[in-house]
Amino acid sequence: MTANHPKRPGSPAGVGPRARRRLRCVARASLFSVLWPSLVAAAAGPPLRFDLRNLNPDTTYSDHAGHGFDLGTRPGDDGRPFFYSVRVPEGNYRVTVTLGGAGAGDTTVKAESRRLMLEHVTTRPGERVTRSFLVNVRTPRLEPPPRNAPGGDAVRLNDREQGVLHWDEKLTLEFNGPHPAVSSLAIEPAGDAITVFLAGDSTVTDQPKEPAASWGQMLPRFFGDTVAVANHAESGETMKSFLTGLRLDKLLGQMKRGDYLFVQFGHNDSKAQWPQTYVEPFTTYKAYLKVFIAEARRRGATPVLVTSPHRRVFDDQGRIKNTHGDYPAAVREVAAEEGVALIDLHAMSAQFYEALGPEVAPRAFNDDGRDATHHNNYGAYELARCVVKGIRAGVPELAAHLAADAGDPDPAKPDPVDTFTLPASPGRSTVAPRGN
Repeated sequence: MTANHPKRPGSPAGVGPRARRRLRCVARASLFSVLWPSLVAAAAGPPLRFDLRNLNPDTTYSDHAGHGFDLGTRPGDDGRPFFYSVRVPEGNYRVTVTLGGAGAGDTTVKAESRRLMLEHVTTRPGERVTRSFLVNVRTPRLEPPPRNAPGGDAVRLNDREQGVLHWDEKLTLEFNGPHPAVSSLAIEPAGDAITVFLAGDSTVTDQPKEPAASWGQMLPRFFGDTVAVANHAESGETMKSFLTGLRLDKLLGQMKRGDYLFVQFGHNDSKAQWPQTYVEPFTTYKAYLKVFIAEARRRGATPVLVTSPHRRVFDDQGRIKNTHGDYPAAVREVAAEEGVALIDLHAMSAQFYEALGPEVAPRAFNDDGRDATHHNNYGAYELARCVVKGIRAGVPELAAHLAADAGDPDPAKPDPVDTFTLPASPGRSTVAPRGN
């Protein structure tokens, strides 16, 4: 590995003499030790730089080293995907990658749990291309409440969230594609960046393993490097459980003025057989939506409501049936009453599914179409494009930060499923998403 960083005079503000001595010792022992990223973040110095061309492929990630190839993978000439992780404190980071190599390259980059960042960046032999994007990193930890005050010191993760990449203490990049070619990468804190927080359920979350996928993990690809997407959605969640599980506490604790909160619930909130979290559409459901809106506004952030995408249920005429009852209508009412931007994914998903038709639409869904609720990579990607359309129409200030090639999608004219290609990530699961 080659590390490029100039010497910095003095020490970061707020670090005492004993801590300074410890940091100097640790840095001398291992430049990229577990504490080094924290020092860089505190000092706001130059980026951490990694020259992957000269890095030993046997350099394996460990908490002590603080960086390395991860998840049992390493780069090679076989074109297989590989992971590289760097230990960093939670926050937003700008990642700059230089792609290309001696041969032709075709590289797709994902972050954390399969968040799509860059797709199919092609390079000619000997060519180098530089791209940058923002990655949000978080842990379950919360600021402990004051003595005798209610609350907790950590998000209440479910069993399926244990060990996932989007709740750990490192930034993990996945380099994938027919011929992944990576020369170098640089990572630096981006604390002032705009953050789009996502609160929702399994149709929004970062699905950790193939073949299930959700629109929230495809959305980062459609933003430029001025916006980070912090996806706090989780399978099986409702608005009530999002509160009792301290997920909203975590999200609000990271929110700042100028950020955005996208809220999409309804798939699970409508389940009367879940008495602890059930909400009636025109009373408690609306009331909880208004709580999320008020909490975002209190922090100077902009709330955006998103209606739930349809389940794939067609009638005899090839039209999508509404299986969500009055819940989408209730979301529309709240948006109008509160003056909040609305992204009507309920309406746009119907256009998308009907454009494919009953015979082809299953190819947009998880488990080879046997799952009529959750999507695969293609379906999630197309729904993310629908969200992009909603941003262009209703959130113009955020639309200014969309990627140059984000386009203005038409849900009635989706990308052809036969020509869609997105390299699958390693790791598969046949377990249905929680709450299914």
